[in-house]
Amino acid sequence: MNIQEIKENIYFVGAIGWDKRLFDELIPLLNGTSYNSFLIKGSEKTALIDSIYPSKYFNLTGRLKEIIGGKIDYIISHQAEQDDIESLQEFVETYPESKIVTNKRCKLLLKDLLLIPEDRFLLVRDGDKLSLGDKTLQFIFDTQVNWPETMLTYLKEDKILFSCDFFSSHYVTNELFLKDEKKIYNAAKRYYAETMMPFRTSIIKSIKKIKSLDIEIIAPSHGPLYKEKKDFIVNAYKSWSSDKVENEVIIPYVSMRDSTENMVEYLAESLTREGIAVKVFHLTDSGIMREFVIALVNVATIVIGIPAVLTSPHPNIIYATYLINALKPKVKFISIIGSCGLGEKTVDILAGIVSKLKAEIIEPVVVKGYLKDSDFELLDKLAEEISTRHIKIGIANKK
Repeated sequence: MNIQEIKENIYFVGAIGWDKRLFDELIPLLNGTSYNSFLIKGSEKTALIDSIYPSKYFNLTGRLKEIIGGKIDYIISHQAEQDDIESLQEFVETYPESKIVTNKRCKLLLKDLLLIPEDRFLLVRDGDKLSLGDKTLQFIFDTQVNWPETMLTYLKEDKILFSCDFFSSHYVTNELFLKDEKKIYNAAKRYYAETMMPFRTSIIKSIKKIKSLDIEIIAPSHGPLYKEKKDFIVNAYKSWSSDKVENEVIIPYVSMRDSTENMVEYLAESLTREGIAVKVFHLTDSGIMREFVIALVNVATIVIGIPAVLTSPHPNIIYATYLINALKPKVKFISIIGSCGLGEKTVDILAGIVSKLKAEIIEPVVVKGYLKDSDFELLDKLAEEISTRHIKIGIANKK
């Protein structure tokens, strides 16, 4: 994406990583991501909003020279995540007169990560303002979206919220502003699920905090900017971060000798008869984990389908269960089904992994060997119990 003027004297100077396929060495990317950086030219001072990924640093410096020549007064560092700040050290050397504007927590991290000298920092607090002449930056933090040092910047005169990872998406496009929300919905929801969901409570507070601002444009760190569609992303975040769950069960599973798969299929049919939506994820399928993580956002119940490997849960199940615990979805109920042979401790192991969740545990159905009629009856009872729990919390109606 070339230099684009967002508003008068406000420019997009970031870059697109078309070939980026893995983010933070953890999150697979379907077709890359963008690294958004913004230049603000005031009548007296200039400010850069966030740095850029190191491999794209030449894109940034080239664009800055094209717009303003050789001087930048401030660089606003919203947080200390490497994708936003790794080229900051080079920036400090290239622009020796510049000051890094950030908060106390972020400064401490930047000093440790990049060895930036103390005298290069200008510290701000929540609500502080910084004048560029005819443009004023206001800093908003104590938001903890998505890390404790994260802050946001509001450009008062132009009504732009530079929101850091808040409202971001790994979505590559040549269009600066989002035009069709249908194209980005899944990408934005996936970004929320993988990056923001553990901070759901803070997100709720942050949405309330920015409500008083007169916002025309939301400019996040990744993905397109929101102008006409800004209400779409704010309302989506309100829904995803709320306490509301859907009358739905997801069943992540692995089956080594068909028995667990037979249980999963039977339970899915039984739940459907109870009027509950069901999504099934066979975790050995390539790429399925992306869809599984998205499904965690609003689901009411998770039922984990397990076989045993050397008396323990299958490694893919352990990984999925770890993700559930780490991402902290607002799931209300969890249960386990499976055929485990000698794996008597599999249930205890999985229960221990999800110990941080506030979800209620529904009695598991774990069998050995070939499924008997009594086992199918237990699965029917599990489906009935899930239905009863959903009715009790008001997301389903009595049959």
